Amino acid sequence: MLRMDPASFATLLRRAGVSDVLTDTTTRAAYSTDASLYRVPPLVVARPRHVDEVAAALAVCRAEGVPLTARGAGTSIAGNAVGTGLVLDFSRHLNRVLAVDPDAAVATVEPGVIQETLQRHVAAAGLRFGPDPSSSSRCTIGGMVGNNACGTRALGYGRTSDNVVSLRGVTGAGDPLHAASLRAGLQRIATANLAMLRTQFGRFSRQVSGYGLENLVPERGFDIARLLVGSEGTLAVVTEATVALVAEPAHRVLVVLGYPDIAAAGEATPQVLTHRPVACEGIDSRIVDVVRAKHGPQAVPPLPAGAAWLFVEITGDDLAETLVRAQRVEADCGALAARVVPDRAQAAALWRIRADGAGLSSRSPAGLPAHAGWEDAAVPPDRLGSYLRDFDALLTEYGLTGLPYGHFGDGCLHIRIDFPLQKPGGTNIFREFLLAAATLVASYGGSLSGEHGDGRARSALLPMMYPPEAIDLFAAVKAVFDPQHVLNPGVLVDPRPFDADLREPAAPSLRRDLALAYRHDDGDFTQAVHRCTGVGKCRADNSATGGVMCPSYRATGEEKDSTRGRARVLQEMINGTVVTGGWRAQEVHEALDLCLSCKGCLSDCPTGVDMAALKAEVLHQSYRRRLRPAAHYSLGWLPRWAKLAAAAPRLANAGLRGVGARALPLAGVDRRRRIPEFAPQTFRSWFARRPAAAGDPVLLFVDTFTNHFTPEVGQAAVRVLEAAGYAPVLTAKQRCCALTWISTGQLDAARKVLGRTVAELNATDLPIVGIEPSCTAVLRSDAAELLGAVADPVARRTRTLAELLVARGWEPPDLSGETLVAQPHCHHHSVLGWDTDAALLAGTGAQVQRLGGCCGLAGNFGVERGHHEVSVAIADLELRPAVAAAAPQTRILADGYSCRTQLADLTDRRGIHLAQLLDPKSPGD
Repeated sequence: MLRMDPASFATLLRRAGVSDVLTDTTTRAAYSTDASLYRVPPLVVARPRHVDEVAAALAVCRAEGVPLTARGAGTSIAGNAVGTGLVLDFSRHLNRVLAVDPDAAVATVEPGVIQETLQRHVAAAGLRFGPDPSSSSRCTIGGMVGNNACGTRALGYGRTSDNVVSLRGVTGAGDPLHAASLRAGLQRIATANLAMLRTQFGRFSRQVSGYGLENLVPERGFDIARLLVGSEGTLAVVTEATVALVAEPAHRVLVVLGYPDIAAAGEATPQVLTHRPVACEGIDSRIVDVVRAKHGPQAVPPLPAGAAWLFVEITGDDLAETLVRAQRVEADCGALAARVVPDRAQAAALWRIRADGAGLSSRSPAGLPAHAGWEDAAVPPDRLGSYLRDFDALLTEYGLTGLPYGHFGDGCLHIRIDFPLQKPGGTNIFREFLLAAATLVASYGGSLSGEHGDGRARSALLPMMYPPEAIDLFAAVKAVFDPQHVLNPGVLVDPRPFDADLREPAAPSLRRDLALAYRHDDGDFTQAVHRCTGVGKCRADNSATGGVMCPSYRATGEEKDSTRGRARVLQEMINGTVVTGGWRAQEVHEALDLCLSCKGCLSDCPTGVDMAALKAEVLHQSYRRRLRPAAHYSLGWLPRWAKLAAAAPRLANAGLRGVGARALPLAGVDRRRRIPEFAPQTFRSWFARRPAAAGDPVLLFVDTFTNHFTPEVGQAAVRVLEAAGYAPVLTAKQRCCALTWISTGQLDAARKVLGRTVAELNATDLPIVGIEPSCTAVLRSDAAELLGAVADPVARRTRTLAELLVARGWEPPDLSGETLVAQPHCHHHSVLGWDTDAALLAGTGAQVQRLGGCCGLAGNFGVERGHHEVSVAIADLELRPAVAAAAPQTRILADGYSCRTQLADLTDRRGIHLAQLLDPKSPGD
């Protein structure tokens, strides 16, 4: 047990020159786990700004006996990046590419550099850093060094250890890595144990478990840097790495081979390897079925016949020669059927099956939460087929399931397994299975870990893979580097039990008195929160592919502002030790404060975390029957105020411009925000004066924003629908989706408001078309969470305007020669999907620049006091730069009222709705 308290230890660190030190419980909760099953709250988190601060922090830890754990992006799956003492986060400040030498094909980086950032730096020179783990958009080079990361193309480019030229850093003893005493100590160990080093280590490429002691033999150059790769921060803290770069090939050709089952695909792998591919990945129908179920049939391009597939990549600088090699793979590897794919776009779509399936593997085929406790074992590739058969039998024996896939060319199998950790006796099943699985791998001469390291998950199992003498060697090497066991204790040497410190068994179930149904999580708030597995995709910039998650993290760079960080704080709230006070805990509200409720995580997070729903529940539980923040009444009750204002809109606008503007802070609204004016005539009033149209009836759902603020959008929607042969009708009364009540956590009121709406919508079987994306998304998704099955018919009948028109086969107007900048609303992207809109726009012939990310306003978020700076910073990520670069004649497409409001507030441009773009009425009519 640590005797030091956080505040006292932080004082010592600051006195030693470490400037960015965090002791608050919100941060400690956010850093309590990585991407693993393990929960270990730290004493303090520090983010060094300079390498001197690293040495200073380590010196304080040695003096006080406080453990130190180095952390990159926290994507370690085996529990390698959590610790009870000081966690050093290198991703915040020490994240620069220091030098690139194209002639020598090397780059020197700080440990916090993101892998993709390095790739962008060197791409102009036609180079790349070889290893490419699936987390490359957020994992750091330091983390890759720590775990000896590999990735899909390790056959061509090797592991991280094969690509490290040199390292700088400080050992656990405080010495530089070039210290003579360090070299002498390791030399003594190597000389005395050469036979063991040559026979027990480096037997096949994915033998990652334990220390890479094969690098100490003379024929490998007694390479201390490569020994450190994969040591998981237990020997030294790396402060700088020089890595080798490789030339990017001119051509990549994908060959997809079909087999009867996954074991047959494994058996075919050795023959595939004779063709020298750079990648040989294996999947089976379990992953394909999940991708289809999650993303629709269109997400799976045609695959060759079979129930399992190998994705084989052949590269070369001559296309004809590369195609010939690919055709040899097609003919020579015993497949039921095969497909050669030279087109990169088609290949990318096929590779996406593998990538999406890996992300979706956090739910088992049985629909249960799946865990990474046994995630990346490897065997020699020539034994892979038999191992896969035995492993499937082992899963069946224990009544467990998972979605297997992996780097078959390296003999490495990935799988998350539905261990029943939340149930009584579940930890025992976990323990017994891991012991049996380790025994199986060892019998095949394999490695407990093939690329993610041992961490807390497998270190205690190493004696099942190595003889006692090898385990003693690990301890001897540890003693040379870190005699006080300061660095990452509990990992590799003197390990913690692999079933200790598990996160989920420590979390009680929360099922009672919840406002939302959590239909996909068995009605359990705890299970919904633990959907977050910590893979950290919320820390990545995925806007280039149209992604949204996580806008506030991209603006602040703070872990607590990521989807993962918020989930960790909520997990700690449920656990009740680090974060006490339940729903009303300060840490919980601090972590959720900058959540925009954009729902980007619902679609972009591989595990489908819905932080917007979790935030709504927290606000509901915190303020139920209590006085609420002012913004909950001013913004949360907006539909009520709009209804009152409709009686005298001019008078209401005058009041808002006068007394209302001065009262904004009292209403919880930032005074820098412009107050939108109420329209002089509501949409419903306009619609009531129109003659009935002929055509197929469709129910047009008129939201508060369209009715009271932008009736012109609704009018355009009516004209477009009539042009497409529809006859729009409205509900008898103005109805509301209750979005503003939901986003402010007033869920009892939301249930009443939305209940009346759903009841009237259920009184007809007409198709429903929405105008405002966020309100349409409520009908399609949130309504069922609040009201249950009664809302399902409404969800099934609700369509976006684009969906309705495309299904109709309607021909859009010709906009050839026109350029559009499109800002999809976050809820449109995450709940409804924007692909149909993209297809409709493509049919117009216009050139469309689709923006990713969020506009930053996000309903009431950007209007509330305390959020303005972050709201603007988010707009500056994508929206404002794109608009500033657009030509004056370029139209800005923004279906969301909040997106158009943000544009009007922060730029001199105005956005239009899709209905206005397609409106057949000419400007002069």
